[in-house]
Amino acid sequence: MIGFGLGLLYANAGEWLVHKYVLHGLGKQKTSFWRFHWHEHHRTVRRTGGLDEAYLNPLFRDMNAKTKEALGLIVAAIAHAPLFAVAPWFTAGVWYSGARYYYVHRKSHLDPEWARATVPWHVDHHLGPDQDKNWCVTRPWFDWVMGTRVPYVGTPREAQDRARAAQRAGVPPTSSAASPLGVQTSAAV
Repeated sequence: MIGFGLGLLYANAGEWLVHKYVLHGLGKQKTSFWRFHWHEHHRTVRRTGGLDEAYLNPLFRDMNAKTKEALGLIVAAIAHAPLFAVAPWFTAGVWYSGARYYYVHRKSHLDPEWARATVPWHVDHHLGPDQDKNWCVTRPWFDWVMGTRVPYVGTPREAQDRARAAQRAGVPPTSSAASPLGVQTSAAV
């Protein structure tokens, strides 16, 4: 049974490593296969204040960032399948983490207000001043270990940035419907 917890920790470390070194490290290169994450997903989320409407479409309809993310998770699950015979609980923890990753990531980009309340570290990653911090999506464990957890949601800096964005968009400062970039989010979801 301890294997399940070890699988969760291992998957969180993998989430951090893949996000930092593959999706951002290689993904910032314009010729890389992994460019979809930075050049498609991050650009969209930053522009819309957290929303990525690609998650509204059926999973394998288009070969976009969402579909490539799902394929990566499926490949990772298959790669770990041989371990099931010797470490079933560990493997189950890894598989659970992959499914949870997709659920949390998808929900956070369909419901930005849910993300602010539930996974603020992921909002910090996309909308904070440094998109090369806060690598974990599901739980910030490995960000804490590696010293890359930098809060933004709920800080005075975020309040100042939101007020400035709302002012540029002509939204009254008392409006709670505006996202950090002045985009309506509650009606879009």
